[in-house]
Amino acid sequence: MRSPRTSSLSPKQTAIMAEYKLQVTAAMKVFEEDQHLLIDHRNKEMTARKNLYQWKIMAEGLPHICSFSDVSDLPAEVCAVELKLVEQSSNLAEKWENIEDLREIFWYKTTISDYVKEHWKDDDFYGFQFLNGGNPNVIARCSELPPNFPVTDGMVKPFLEKGSSLEQEMEKGNVFLYDQKKMDGIAARVYDGERLHVAAGLCLFYLNSENKLMPIAVQLHQQPSEENPIFLPSDSETDWLLAKMFIKNADAIDHGAVHHFMNTHFLIEVFCVAALRCFPEIHPIYKLLFPHFRDTLHTNIVGRQTVLGPNGPLSISSLGYDGLTELMRRSLSDLTYSALCLPENITARGLQSIPNFYYRDDGLKLWTIINSFVKAVVEYHYGSDCEVLKDSELQDWISEIFTHGFLGNKDSGFPAGFNTVEELIKFITMVIFTATAQHAAVNNGQFDYYYWVLNGSLLLHGRPPNTKGRSSMTTILETLPNVGETAMFAVTGWVLSEKDPDMVPLGSYPEERFDELVPKQMIEQFKEELSILSEQITTRNSQLEVPYLYLDPPLIQNSITI
Repeated sequence: MRSPRTSSLSPKQTAIMAEYKLQVTAAMKVFEEDQHLLIDHRNKEMTARKNLYQWKIMAEGLPHICSFSDVSDLPAEVCAVELKLVEQSSNLAEKWENIEDLREIFWYKTTISDYVKEHWKDDDFYGFQFLNGGNPNVIARCSELPPNFPVTDGMVKPFLEKGSSLEQEMEKGNVFLYDQKKMDGIAARVYDGERLHVAAGLCLFYLNSENKLMPIAVQLHQQPSEENPIFLPSDSETDWLLAKMFIKNADAIDHGAVHHFMNTHFLIEVFCVAALRCFPEIHPIYKLLFPHFRDTLHTNIVGRQTVLGPNGPLSISSLGYDGLTELMRRSLSDLTYSALCLPENITARGLQSIPNFYYRDDGLKLWTIINSFVKAVVEYHYGSDCEVLKDSELQDWISEIFTHGFLGNKDSGFPAGFNTVEELIKFITMVIFTATAQHAAVNNGQFDYYYWVLNGSLLLHGRPPNTKGRSSMTTILETLPNVGETAMFAVTGWVLSEKDPDMVPLGSYPEERFDELVPKQMIEQFKEELSILSEQITTRNSQLEVPYLYLDPPLIQNSITI
């Protein structure tokens, strides 16, 4: 229900508006308004909103953000009552002396974090995480090796099916590639007077006959050379572990800065600010979307001050703030609309049939359920493509998103306008999926998979290995962040992953913005389909050694609130 700004109205007009507000609560599009006073009020509301919610550039080449610099300045409608903060941890600068000390430092644990602690060395678990860990959007099927990754048959033959070859396995669709080429050439930060190192590397995976995804070759830099050897599972244990750790370090940074913060938090902020500027509260799309924007501006302002702040966990990563900014800039330049639409994302990466990919299985089902709900609501309010075309507020919304979110990049495939009902349904499905399911997928497992710093760390010391046979477990311990840094990363993962006792789960709309019976029935159907999916996921997880929890609907926040 919209809240009229009545300060400029006469007492008579105010009374009329109050009566209208009581009598007309159904969603209404701009071209449906037929009373001069109400049209005037709508125009004044939108002028006030555009004056209140303005854009600001965080950094060149990144999505624009809201102009508010402090949460105390936020209007009540977008301000969270309470928000968890990422507190700074111990400043202990001691290095780890043995792995047993790591086991004793944290009292808090989960079933999965305990499993990670015991299986972090295992190659099959390493591969599993690229499908079902914190960052499931980075590997792709490999039908031909990149020319800068000269893996030979002789190198990997021992790890393939007997009698097979790398080329044959690629033809079968059993070979997959992680390639962090977008990070190549980004300067790492300076730490105690010396520059850190990040491995913009490549990792080749093989799906074996047991349906386990196994790493079979790692190259830690993009350009092959004698000082950039290809590491193999047959190398010494610590050489192989170090190679995998530096791949996971780059992946953790990419995950935190790009796939988590930019592709969910910052993009939802764009969608939210554009909605606040372009829709009155009575607009049906505003009613549909605003529950998925609740508290996100508040969350992001705090996140930029803490997680991305000068001493925050992302800023003390190996890349540092400047490096992260460049990584996000490059990533946004390469980002496509298809990449945010899960069915197209999975197809483009060739992962339609890889087994034990629970993020894909649950995510596609959620996409379908959300899409069905959005289709019902949108088609209820838009009877034809013509109505979409003539909704000037809707067109302003997507135009601002294209300009301020994707910086007018036509090559990205993001729409600058809507021509059909079908286009509108797809885009809103993507928005809701990103704000709910995708954020849960990249946020909720951070403690599970990053608590054990040996399994994945935002910060590593020393150089990536450039020769074989010179490492030891001492080398690995020296590579880890110090005690205080380790504690900060673990606390951050705990805060970001912890379930909020007051959370509003996906499918819940406690504010009841829709007053009409039909949309309310659609919401109830949405809830029912989510409940059925949750039962299926619970049954599936009960049979898994490592359950996949992050896309279970009751555990998915209805908006980004942390």
